[in-house]
Amino acid sequence: MSSELERAFHDAMIGIYQDAKSLAGYNATRFLSMVSESGGLETARTLLHASNVSDGYTALWERGHLDLTVEAEILNPQWHSLFTSEEREIARKRLSEYGYTGTLVSEP
Repeated sequence: MSSELERAFHDAMIGIYQDAKSLAGYNATRFLSMVSESGGLETARTLLHASNVSDGYTALWERGHLDLTVEAEILNPQWHSLFTSEEREIARKRLSEYGYTGTLVSEP
């Protein structure tokens, strides 16, 4: 990992796994494996650019926890510089389409 911000994002992705398990009862083992193998940033980009939402995204949606998705984490202003405006728009649109009622940060 090349920057402190990327390391912090990686840690946030591990936090998503832990929160999904403790708060939503979802054990995202495949997600944890991806993060461990590829790093948090690469995993986020892979999931974001997939043609369909992941099984984990669907599982969290079913449990009412879209706030614990990678997409929601990407929209955290703290990570703004790690993602392109197009990537942030994909995350925002995906969450909106699934009825997310949390904060959908728009472009500054």
